Amino acid sequence: MDYSPIWISLKTASVSIVITFFLGILVAKWVVNIRHEKLKMILDGILTLPMVLPPTVVGFFLLYLFGVRRPVGMFFLEYFGYKIAFSWSATVIAAVVISFPLMYRSARGAFEQVDQNLIYAARTLGMREGKIFWRVIMPMALPGVASGGVLAFARGLGEFGATAMIAGNIAGQTRTLPLAIYSEVAAGNMEGAYDYVLIIVCISLLVIFCLNWFTSLGRRFMKKEPAK
Repeated sequence: MDYSPIWISLKTASVSIVITFFLGILVAKWVVNIRHEKLKMILDGILTLPMVLPPTVVGFFLLYLFGVRRPVGMFFLEYFGYKIAFSWSATVIAAVVISFPLMYRSARGAFEQVDQNLIYAARTLGMREGKIFWRVIMPMALPGVASGGVLAFARGLGEFGATAMIAGNIAGQTRTLPLAIYSEVAAGNMEGAYDYVLIIVCISLLVIFCLNWFTSLGRRFMKKEPAK
C-alpha cells in the first residue's frame, strides 16, 4: 500500500485550513461591516460561488489562471522559476478555493449573531475596534467559526474535481486520497481502493465528531446565563 496519498491529503488539508481559516475570518468581518446591502449581496455571491459550481468548473478557472501559458502561471515561472500547475502547491490552491466558502459563510453567520449591544457597550467604554473584535466578537463567535474551520478542513481533505484539473494525478506529488481511490478503481484494484476508503471514512468520522462537539459547545455557551 502506498501511504503517500494519506500524507499528501493531510498536508494539503492542514496547510489549506490555516490559509482558509484566517482569510475567511478577515473577509467575513469585512463583509459584515459593509453598509451597502446591494454591494454586500454581490460580494457574498462572488465569494460563495465556488460552493455551488461543479468542482471541475472551479478547477478549469484555476487552470486558466495558473496554467503555464496563462498570465499568473507565466509570471511565477518567469520571475520565480516555479510552475504552479500540476504541483503540490496546486493541490493547496484547489483546496483553499473550494473550502473557503464554507469557512466564510460560517464565520459571517457567527459574527452576525453576536449581540450588538455588547459591541456598543465596548465602544462606549472606549475600546478600540481591534480590541473589540478579539475580546468581544471572537469569543462569542468562536464555536461557529471553529465549526466552519472543521467543515473547511473536511472539504479540503475530500476535494477531487478541482484538484484533478489543476494539480493532476501525479503519484507521490499530487495524488490525494480521493484521487488514489479513483486510480485504484480505474486499475481494477478494489482491495487497494477499499483500504483508502476506510482511511478517509475514519478521518471523516473524526471530523464529524469534532463538528458535533463544537456545535454542542456553542449551544451551551449561548444558553449559559450571565454570572450574577
